[in-house]
Amino acid sequence: MSIRFDRPVSHVAYASRAVAAFSLVLCLLALLGHRFGPLATPYMVLFLLVAGALALLAALMAVMGLVQLWREGARGGVPAFKALIYAALPLALVGFAGARYVMLPTIFDVSTDTVDAPQWLAMPDAPQIWLPRDMAITARERAEQEEAYPALTGRRYEGASDRVIEAVRKVAKQSGIRIVKTSGGEAGGPDVDEKPKRRQDKDGNAPVTDAPDLVVPVPTPRPLSDEVAALIRHNTDVTLQGEKRTLILGLNFDVLIRLREESETTLVDIRVASRYGPHDLGFSAAIAEDYLKALDAELLGIAGG
Repeated sequence: MSIRFDRPVSHVAYASRAVAAFSLVLCLLALLGHRFGPLATPYMVLFLLVAGALALLAALMAVMGLVQLWREGARGGVPAFKALIYAALPLALVGFAGARYVMLPTIFDVSTDTVDAPQWLAMPDAPQIWLPRDMAITARERAEQEEAYPALTGRRYEGASDRVIEAVRKVAKQSGIRIVKTSGGEAGGPDVDEKPKRRQDKDGNAPVTDAPDLVVPVPTPRPLSDEVAALIRHNTDVTLQGEKRTLILGLNFDVLIRLREESETTLVDIRVASRYGPHDLGFSAAIAEDYLKALDAELLGIAGG
């Protein structure tokens, strides 16, 4: 008489495969809907968090199924292994974002000039939904930026500003930054070289001018106050505001590039801000650093210290 051995079934292992498959589908739909569809970033983040939680639950259930397989020989090893594969992508995305959220400072706006940051030509405005944030940037946040990204500094280039701004626009286009608004550098001042018209008198002898014969004292120049000097300097700045969207995730960032002439050199500063949420996960600094490196390569040979 033969004895038939019936293996137990690990129901938790089969359930883990279903939960993991659902989390993977939810993750892919959220990514595709945000990158190529109308899904807003806050909703994508919410769906990814849900997908990550389900993936974590599925992974724990799969481990339980594998333990039952080891101890009791229960069926479900293959479904448990598939569950771990399905859960890998959601867990990797949420784990990567979570690690950056903890390790990096909670800021969404970075600037190469932390004292006098470039000012937005048009203030970025987007519905934050469930990711509210304070738009005011404090000195503490700028200090945290300097500590986290000490290499993020402006660039000074020798040469005419027209050459620098041409390179700035070229590198912006190559970096995927779409310029939407510009200011400064185009309005010309009054023509100070224009002289009063000269004409002859009735006898055609002595030339005279149209201006009355008045003796006007030359005023003594006054030293400019810091406020006036700053105002003049800001009026001569060239500012370009643009938008950038990351290639894979489609995250939106606002970019501000400022050019300022100082002592026959041109100082270039950049400001990058995430459009959504109180934390940019370090992407803003990465965008700024990549842009400045590309600009250095474009203007190789005229960079100053």
